[in-house]
Amino acid sequence: MIELYTAATPNGHKISIALEELGLPYEVHALSFDRQEQKAPEFLRINPNGRIPAIVDDGFAVFESGAILIYLAEKTGRLLPSDPRGRSLAIQWLMFQMGGVGPMQGQANVFFRYFPEKLQGAIDRYQHETRRLYEVLDRRLGEAEYLAGAYSIADIATYPWVRVHDWAGVAVDGLDHLQRWMAALAARPAVQRGLQIPARPRDDASLVQTAQAMLTR
Repeated sequence: MIELYTAATPNGHKISIALEELGLPYEVHALSFDRQEQKAPEFLRINPNGRIPAIVDDGFAVFESGAILIYLAEKTGRLLPSDPRGRSLAIQWLMFQMGGVGPMQGQANVFFRYFPEKLQGAIDRYQHETRRLYEVLDRRLGEAEYLAGAYSIADIATYPWVRVHDWAGVAVDGLDHLQRWMAALAARPAVQRGLQIPARPRDDASLVQTAQAMLTR
């Protein structure tokens, strides 16, 4: 059975959604950021970077959410096209999330929600760049139902971030294709189940306090 080390974050939800979509049995280990469990020696043996998510599959550890998604897709032969061009297209959009949407929206979260000082220049920079990336997604989704044509790990990687656009203070107004895609993913039962894993235990104010404390660790 796959062991999933995770928390209720967009990156964590990528993997629980994928596991639910693939119907793979797994055991959840919800790590507490308050207790810095992601920095514990036993977890650092799984992910030396001390970040979630990570999985262990029959003794084999995989970290970095994009790498985990590729591993699970290849393990099952699903959610990633087998032909070279289709596979490349899915991985391109996966990397677009990993190198663009995630980092930029993550920094928008930091400066809009968590940073103790309001640095308006930084807030504007990351919110505007996140919105620009959303516009790229919107144009692509005007051409295809899903990012790689068929539903794939690229969609699974991107949706958990875009769905919480409000948390970063970024609007999706006028992005009709993106909103259509968001509604389609929100309606998928496996996505709904994956977003509940692990349970989000606390209110927004507590989450902000935890994130602020982590900025100095």
